[in-house]
Amino acid sequence: MSAPQDEDEEEDGPPGLPPGTPFYMTPEGHAALQAELHALWHVERPKVVEVVSWAAGLGDRSENADYQYGKRRLREIDRRVRFLRKRLERAEVVDPARQTKRDQVFFGATVTYARADDSEVTVTIVGMEEAEARAGRISWVSPVARALLGKRVGDVVRLRTPAGVEEIEVLSIAYPEPRR
Repeated sequence: MSAPQDEDEEEDGPPGLPPGTPFYMTPEGHAALQAELHALWHVERPKVVEVVSWAAGLGDRSENADYQYGKRRLREIDRRVRFLRKRLERAEVVDPARQTKRDQVFFGATVTYARADDSEVTVTIVGMEEAEARAGRISWVSPVARALLGKRVGDVVRLRTPAGVEEIEVLSIAYPEPRR
């Protein structure tokens, strides 16, 4: 059994996909990662460096909680900064508003589908870093998204779930309106 992948270790593509597969993101997701990187590097890290420098000047570092916590936090920040830089470097920004084939499910689509129990689920297919299941945003590499990609309204899709195979029907497909 292999160890869980540390976010600092960059894989050669999204998990479960061939090496070299890009990291797709929406413009909003890309901007959010850039904002996080900026906040960590230009706001939080300088503050922590200041606290660590102050704490180091107090003398015995082995029992200095400010120093110990600050050094640990700096390592966390640096690890996340490296991860964000690598991810942003490899990101391929896809604007769903520019999608021309709006009758098919592609990256960025908001899809409503019916389940076998007649319940309806609405999801938006986004990048891995943007996925948030509770908000209805699913990664394009998730099983549901992969089953829906390329489908049209009325298509019935067989979806493999831990509980078995479920059939879902695509009810609607929507994309954001192009910006003017």
